[in-house]
Amino acid sequence: MRLTESVVVIKGGGEVASGVAHRLFRAHFKVCLTEAPHPEAVSRGVAFSEAVYDGEKEVEGVVAKLVKSASEIPTVWGENKLPIIVDPEAAIKDTLHPDILIDAIMAKRNLGTRLTDAALVIGLGPGFQTGKDVHLVVETNNSESLGKVIFAGEAEKNTGVPISIGGLTSERVLHSLSDGLFLTNKEIGDPVAAGEPIASVRGQAVKAPIGGVVRALLRSGVQVEEGTKLVEIDPVGNNEACYSIRARVRAIAGGVLEAILVRFNA
Repeated sequence: MRLTESVVVIKGGGEVASGVAHRLFRAHFKVCLTEAPHPEAVSRGVAFSEAVYDGEKEVEGVVAKLVKSASEIPTVWGENKLPIIVDPEAAIKDTLHPDILIDAIMAKRNLGTRLTDAALVIGLGPGFQTGKDVHLVVETNNSESLGKVIFAGEAEKNTGVPISIGGLTSERVLHSLSDGLFLTNKEIGDPVAAGEPIASVRGQAVKAPIGGVVRALLRSGVQVEEGTKLVEIDPVGNNEACYSIRARVRAIAGGVLEAILVRFNA
């Protein structure tokens, strides 16, 4: 069997998980994503998790398709699409018997991934210890080590600082100030002015901190908790970037591919 015919289960369907899935799918791995019943991705322009709501989601030429059961997965692969299934516990691994399992939930802690889940288990970001939780870790922090394969120890602590766009970092991101229902009539890619209401949580207006375009936006109608990331503004106004995989995510995906090659091409 060719390495690129290996079955890969990726836990998570958000921005990072989707970028990794995209890279491996393009390299002809048999990838299956698992997601929660109500995904809360903010970078929805590049998140395959949107297929949970809409049935399909395309990111840079790759289409993810929602499946209801394991029996549908080979058919979707045959359509040259990427299957995604609602399976927060990733129980599908017991049916697919993946060669590789990647925890890309980005929860900053291990929510149940085990070293015995596959021949190669990879954890993305903090919360995983090599040799204990996973075989290898890939660095996800915005630092000089971004995308590095970690063979011993764990990833750096999360700084919580967003990537810089137009010289701005935290200033362009909004988080919820309370628990409640998130509502918006804006769409990703919409232009906004500084101070313009973008959405509301529990009836309280959420206003754009700066002008630009809406680069990332939580789906309307989602119940959120205080501190939940809601909106991200691109001050440069680059609409195309809303639907392009970020350089940071490509670096992480490259690290994952390196980890796979290191393990199986040794």
